Amino acid sequence: MNVPMRAAVTVIREGTGPDVVLVHGGAGPRTTWAGLESLRARWTLASVHRRGFPPSPPPVGGRQDFEVDADDLAVVFGDSRPHVVAHSYGTLGVLVAASRRPDSVHSLTIIEPPLYFVAPDDPDVIRLRQLGDAVLTDGLAIDAAELREFLSLSGVPVPDGQPLPDAAVAAVRRAHGGRLPGEALPQLEVLRAKGVPALVASGGHLPALERICDALADVLDAERAIVPGAGHFVPAAPGFAARLERFLASA
Repeated sequence: MNVPMRAAVTVIREGTGPDVVLVHGGAGPRTTWAGLESLRARWTLASVHRRGFPPSPPPVGGRQDFEVDADDLAVVFGDSRPHVVAHSYGTLGVLVAASRRPDSVHSLTIIEPPLYFVAPDDPDVIRLRQLGDAVLTDGLAIDAAELREFLSLSGVPVPDGQPLPDAAVAAVRRAHGGRLPGEALPQLEVLRAKGVPALVASGGHLPALERICDALADVLDAERAIVPGAGHFVPAAPGFAARLERFLASA
């Protein structure tokens, strides 16, 4: 049986210098990568638009899926061995793709990944997983208090009694039905064995994500950065762009 080829995802390139591929998560590229503009003077920022984020095609089967992301990213990486920076849900496809072919990346920067299996017994991680899974499974039908709790943990706090911002509603609808992060089991030991330089970054705003990032950095033998000031959207935090550039230059 012939399987139809998927349309490629869109990659928008800006800047001059070595390639740095940016892979966003549940928020769009513009929101996710605000704060990195200064890097364009010395690096080419290649911003991937994951499926479901125009101008890329709709998601396969109508749902977000890190395995599909991994296939898309394998094509994006090709043989150019770019530096790769990934955020939130986008880290899952990156780690799956890179662990399958570690020689395809020059370095990895992983920002606040929902990679629950590295800290499976931590009660805060368990709670974060429960909330995230409920949002992906039930969408806007989830209990309103739990939705607001999850949005707050995700960097979009919504006070009680106020309507959800349009952007938050759109994000929840887009994520609804997506493949659960807990199903992601990238072979992290392969990346460590290959000596892929890695930086694991967080914003110092949520204990569950700090513990995930600590554990992931240990597994990857990675550098670790905590850059507060922007919640979950760490790239916008004061000092993050400079910290990232130091890592890219050293790698």
